[in-house]
Amino acid sequence: MTTTPSHSSPLTRIAAPEGVAPSPHYSHVVLGTGRFVAVSGQCALDERGEVVGEGDPAAQARQVFENLRRCLAAAGATFDDVVKLTYFVTDVAHLPAVREARDAVIPADRLPASSAVEVSALFRPELLVEIEAFAVIAG
Repeated sequence: MTTTPSHSSPLTRIAAPEGVAPSPHYSHVVLGTGRFVAVSGQCALDERGEVVGEGDPAAQARQVFENLRRCLAAAGATFDDVVKLTYFVTDVAHLPAVREARDAVIPADRLPASSAVEVSALFRPELLVEIEAFAVIAG
């Protein structure tokens, strides 16, 4: 079992509990104490509500992570505080683009727990990716 303490929040990440196969893409367990922050699913919409990167999963994923960053900041949190991400994609083939955008903002030693779900559609047909986040910040 490998644990990694967070740099800015009271979190412990367990990449692979005993008997569970490790993954390079997420931590199996993240635990901590403090204030819980829930960020609603974010899509690739700019501040005017217009779609960014229509047809481009990489551009959409980058916008989604920027929206998540802004939402976390509004709660006094950063990506270091994120304990769980849930990815909703209209095609699992978009996951490499999502991981690349995630890796640009979350270091490999601080990966949160995560789930990925392929959905038939999001609330607007041109959207390809939606991501929600849960974080814990010092109380």
